[in-house]
Amino acid sequence: MTMTKEEKQKIIDSYKQHDNDTGSTEVQIALLTNRILELTEHLKIHKHDESSRRGLLKLVGQRKSFLAYLKKRDYKKYLSMTEKLNIRTK
Repeated sequence: MTMTKEEKQKIIDSYKQHDNDTGSTEVQIALLTNRILELTEHLKIHKHDESSRRGLLKLVGQRKSFLAYLKKRDYKKYLSMTEKLNIRTK
C-alpha cells in the first residue's frame, strides 16, 4: 500500500522547516520511516516476499545515512527526530 498525496503532504507539513521545504533531512527521514513501517506490516503478512524485504533493507540503510548526517550536523534535531519517530539510537 502506497502513501496517498494527502498522507505525504501531512508528513511534510509536520516536519518542514520553511514553507517550500519538501526535501530537508528531517522530512526525508519522516517519509522513509513511514514507508519502512508500511513495508514491515506487509512483511508480517507475506513472510516470503524477498523483493520487498530487500527494498526494506535498502530504505533502512538510506534512513540510517540520513540520521548519521543529521547527528553530525545538528545533534539536538537528531535527538528530537528519533524521539518523535520512535527510532532506536545507539
